[in-house]
Amino acid sequence: MLSVHDEAFRPYGRVINLDLAAFEAEIAKVALPEDGTMYEPSTPAFEALPLFRELQDKVFGELPIEFGHCSGRNHKLNAVEYHRSSEVDIAATDLYLMLGKQQDIDSETFHYETKRIETFFVPAGTAVELYATTLHFAPCSAGADAEFRCGVVLPRGTN
Repeated sequence: MLSVHDEAFRPYGRVINLDLAAFEAEIAKVALPEDGTMYEPSTPAFEALPLFRELQDKVFGELPIEFGHCSGRNHKLNAVEYHRSSEVDIAATDLYLMLGKQQDIDSETFHYETKRIETFFVPAGTAVELYATTLHFAPCSAGADAEFRCGVVLPRGTN
């Protein structure tokens, strides 16, 4: 298994050094579904943290942002997406990201071969910027019965 700290992650994004303690305390309060995943694009408790302003100013160049989360239990890839801007994912638990490259989408048929997907381990307490050309979807749990909790930061109105 690859890690976001490996050289192989560089085409997809970068690790960002941030103080995540207050965020980790807030996301631990979120009730998760019994099965599957949930996504909230904007969570007021996260957007009240100093981390919100730091991300807005230093990562998104002062653009308005939304700070929510994708959390739950997941062990499969059933879709991929990309945005016209970077996305910041913040792992509050160990999790896996399955990533691909927009450049590998067939420009005539718009098909993507999922055999090209690479899986990266993201340890708890790690923030990563996924570049705009990175295909991704919901994180995966790091264990058979494990939950995942992942902050998601995007330009406001993306989702």
